[in-house]
Amino acid sequence: MTNNVANARGLGAGAQLLHGLAKHWWMLALRGVAAIVFGVLAFAWPGITILSLVMLYGAYALVDGVFSIFAAVGGGTPAPRWWLAVVGILGILAGLIAFANPVLVGLYLLWFIGAWAIVSGVMEIIGAIRLRKEIDNEWMLILHGVISVLFGIMLFAWPVTSAMALIWVIGAYAIAAGVIMIALAFKLRGHAGHAN
Repeated sequence: MTNNVANARGLGAGAQLLHGLAKHWWMLALRGVAAIVFGVLAFAWPGITILSLVMLYGAYALVDGVFSIFAAVGGGTPAPRWWLAVVGILGILAGLIAFANPVLVGLYLLWFIGAWAIVSGVMEIIGAIRLRKEIDNEWMLILHGVISVLFGIMLFAWPVTSAMALIWVIGAYAIAAGVIMIALAFKLRGHAGHAN
């Protein structure tokens, strides 16, 4: 354990970041699985109501928030620990509010999801730029960030989209984001042996 810490401290900033990401690759994979499950459920129930969508989103936000906090505690992520902790706390709060007052959340869900997607996408792009000299195919993280930002902008630009279309857009976004997160997680897993 002490040797691992000493080795990590002897590395450059990018190598330390890669070391931490590789060590916790499974958390990114779990986030990807949660996103895919959310997306599949959105497609499987096309007649879903906004109230049900709010509850489904609340569950997803809670899970994602918990994993963000675990990542903040574990370190070695593209984003600073304090930022991940804030994102995690906000995700948990969003989930709890969705369960406590789904009608209110339904009114603001669109804009909240849009803002959340833009902020998380920008942070992922920044993280990918920091990793570009350490790993190959950092474009996967950049692509995920760009998809998130575009998705958020789209939600702000066309807020009057029908409920059905909104559910399908959210489902497609969640599945695409989840697949990219899982692909990146397994890419990082390949680096786990070098990180020890």
